[in-house]
Amino acid sequence: MSRPDFAALANKQREFVAFDQPLLGHTPTIALTPCVDGRTGAYEDNVERTWRMVEKVYDLIDAKVRLPGNRKIRMVVAPEIVYGPRSGAVAQQYYATQGVCANIWISRSWCYSDELMSACAGIGSSEWLQAAYGLNQTDRPGAVWLKAFCAAMDEKKRPIFSIYNPDLEDEEGPICDYVAERLVRFARCAATVGEMRGKNYLSVGSVSMGIIGSDVRRNLMQDYLGMGSVSVDMVALQGRMSRGFYDKDEVDRAFAFFKEKFEIDFGGGERPQPNAELLYDCCKMAVIVKDLMTGNPRLADAAVGAAQGFRADVEYAQGTNAIAAGTQGQRQWTDLYPNFDLVESILGSSFDWDGFGDTRVIATENDSKNGIGMLMAYLLTGGVPQMFADIRTNWTPESIKKATGVDVTGVCPRGIIDKRNSGAAALDYAVDIFKLVPGGKKMSVQEVWNAICDSPKLQKKLMDAACKGTTYIGANLTYFPGDGLSSHYRTAGGVPMTAYRFNVVGDMLTASVVEGETVDLPKKVADHISKVTDPTWPEGYWTPYGMTSFEYMNKIGPNHDANSFGLIGADFITLCAMLRIPVDMHNVDAKDIFRPTMWDRFGGDDFRACAYLGPLFG
Repeated sequence: MSRPDFAALANKQREFVAFDQPLLGHTPTIALTPCVDGRTGAYEDNVERTWRMVEKVYDLIDAKVRLPGNRKIRMVVAPEIVYGPRSGAVAQQYYATQGVCANIWISRSWCYSDELMSACAGIGSSEWLQAAYGLNQTDRPGAVWLKAFCAAMDEKKRPIFSIYNPDLEDEEGPICDYVAERLVRFARCAATVGEMRGKNYLSVGSVSMGIIGSDVRRNLMQDYLGMGSVSVDMVALQGRMSRGFYDKDEVDRAFAFFKEKFEIDFGGGERPQPNAELLYDCCKMAVIVKDLMTGNPRLADAAVGAAQGFRADVEYAQGTNAIAAGTQGQRQWTDLYPNFDLVESILGSSFDWDGFGDTRVIATENDSKNGIGMLMAYLLTGGVPQMFADIRTNWTPESIKKATGVDVTGVCPRGIIDKRNSGAAALDYAVDIFKLVPGGKKMSVQEVWNAICDSPKLQKKLMDAACKGTTYIGANLTYFPGDGLSSHYRTAGGVPMTAYRFNVVGDMLTASVVEGETVDLPKKVADHISKVTDPTWPEGYWTPYGMTSFEYMNKIGPNHDANSFGLIGADFITLCAMLRIPVDMHNVDAKDIFRPTMWDRFGGDDFRACAYLGPLFG
C-alpha cells in the first residue's frame, strides 16, 4: 500500500459525496460455505453434488430475499470447498474482504466438524449469524455432520441455526419446502441484522409528554442492534424553516402533490394559519426531516443556495445516516407549530411527491421502542411500510352491542382493538395490498411486495388508491394549538396483520409479537367508534388470533404498538433470537419457531438463553 499524500488531503475542500443509495453502509452479505470429508476418495465422491446443493441454495435466496428499495442482498461463496483447517482459513480470509455478516454451512456428508472451526473459532466473528444445512439422505447422511457440528458450536457458545428436512430429500429435485422456508427465513433475518448495523436512529426532539418510549436508550441501540443514535434539538428544525434552509423546489413539488392528490379539510372556525400557509409549512417539515435523516446534496450547492436564498452548508447537508427516526412533536413543538402528522404519514408511506419507493421509518412522539420494531418489520418484509398505532380501546362484542345495538359476535367473536394514531400510519394501509396482486391472498407479504416493486402498473394502482382513500383533516386545536393536518382513512377488513412491540425492562430489551387480522365492522359500528374517539385520525380495527382483544391489551406493554401487513411473527422470533432479544408474548405456532440449537440446551427457554449469551453486539 502506497503512503497517502497527506498534504493533498489537507488541502482538499470538503464536499457532499453522493452515492446511489440515501443510506451509507455495506450491503448485507451472506457467505455460503460448502464442506465435505477431506479424505481422498470421499472428497472426490462428494464434491460435485455438494456444489450442486450450494447452487440451489444460492438461487433460492437470490430469488426470494429482497431489501427495501427492491435491492438484492449480496452472496459470496467460498473459493474452494472447506475440508479442514487450512481450507477454512482460505474461506475466512476471503470473507473478511467481502464484509460478510452471516454464513450458511452446506454439506451432504460427514466432515471433521470441530476442525472446520479452527479459523477464528469458526469462520467469521462472534457477531456473524451462522446456519448449517445438512442433507437428509442415506448414502452419506448429512445429519451425522450436522449434529456433530451444531454440538461443537454450542460448546463454543456460538449459536447456530440447524436446517434438516424431516423426510428424505431428492437430491435431483428442488429444495424441499421445509428446508427452503428455513433457509429463506435465516437469510431474511440475517440481512435485517446486517442492514441495521452501523446506521443511526435520529431523535428529532426529546421525550413527548412523559412517554417512556421516547427515552432513546443509546446503549440498548448499540448493544442489541449495532446501531448508533443521534439527537437533534427541535430548534434545528425551526431554524431551517425560518431561515429557508431547505430545497424550495422540492417543497413546491410536495405542496402541489398534496393539493392535487388529496382531499383536504382544513377545519372550520378561526385557525392559527391560512390554509395554504399551513399546508406549505407541513411540506417544509417533511422535506427537512428527510434531509436530517439522509442528507441532501442541494443544500451543499452554492448555486442552489444563491438561487433560493440560503447559504449552502456542507456540514448541515450531510444528514445523520439515519435508517429510522422519531419526532417528539407534543407538546413543546405542537403548542406553537403544526404537528407532524402529515410528515410522518407521507414519509412512512411507499411513495411521496417524487413517486414510488422512498419509504422512511418514523415513530410518532419519538417512541424509539416502537420505531425499532417498525424498522425490523420494514426490513423483514423487504420494504413494506409500517403502521404506528395507539392501542386506543378494547371493544368486546358485548360493549359494541351495548353502545350501538349491533351484534358483531359473528364478525369479531374475540373482540377488537381500535388502532388509530395521528401520525405514522403509512397511507398504504388505506389499501388491501393483497388484493392488488393477482393471487395475492395466497402469497406471503414479501411475495406480494416483491410483485408490487417489480410492476410500475401495480405501484400506480397502489398510490392512486391510497391517495383516493385518504383525507387530510385539520388538527383538533384543543390538543394541537399550533394546528396540523392528519391523514384519515379506514383500513379494509380481512387483511392479515402482525402487531408487535419492543419493551425495556431495566437494561433488557424484550419483544411482543402477535398475529391477527383486520375486521370489517358494520358501518354503523365503525362510525360510532370513530366518533367517540377521534374521527380525524386513520383507523383500523384488528383482532388477534387465539386470544381475546382484552388479553392482548392486558398483556401488551405500553400505549403504542406497531403493525405490519402479513403474518411475520415467525420471522420476528428468528430475528429476535439472532439479536438475543427474548420474546415475552407471541401466538406463533410451535412448528414455525426457528431458533438456534443452543436454545434446546436451555429447555427452549428464550429468556435464559438470551441472558446467558447477552446482546449480539454487547
